[in-house]
Amino acid sequence: MKRIQNEEKITWSQQFKNATMLHPSKNEDGVIENISGVEAVLHFFSIGWKVLFSLCPPPHMGGGIPCFIAAICFVGLLTAIVGEVAGAMGCVMGLKPGVTAITFVAIGTSLPDTFASMTAARDSFSADSAVGNITGSNSVNVFLGLGLPWVIAVIYMSGEPEG
Repeated sequence: MKRIQNEEKITWSQQFKNATMLHPSKNEDGVIENISGVEAVLHFFSIGWKVLFSLCPPPHMGGGIPCFIAAICFVGLLTAIVGEVAGAMGCVMGLKPGVTAITFVAIGTSLPDTFASMTAARDSFSADSAVGNITGSNSVNVFLGLGLPWVIAVIYMSGEPEG
């Protein structure tokens, strides 16, 4: 609990320092873990994203509402960028937009869940968290992917005159 309280009081400048610095960290047992070569390479390639996302206000400011709104704006912006890049790749490869959406965007949204489940399975004794992550992720994808468009269509069609 003490660790969470310290992270809640992080300042904006500390967010930028954490995003740019590469340093050893302590695990849950208090043991210092050195940086691997893979971590250093990933840090190098992702430092731009880390600095960009440091623009989000610290979570303790304003009860977390400014942080939430900024994070939602970042998600919307990146979704638009991913959609444009996927569309351009599909156009260059000669794929229809539907095929592009099904392949590139679906893979791009599923890979983070795959790696999170893989990490959860490795780090836990019984892999319960991995199963929960897979089940929860797929449930949200199905309910939002099918349910939300259906609700929007029903609302839209109920306002249309019959004819």
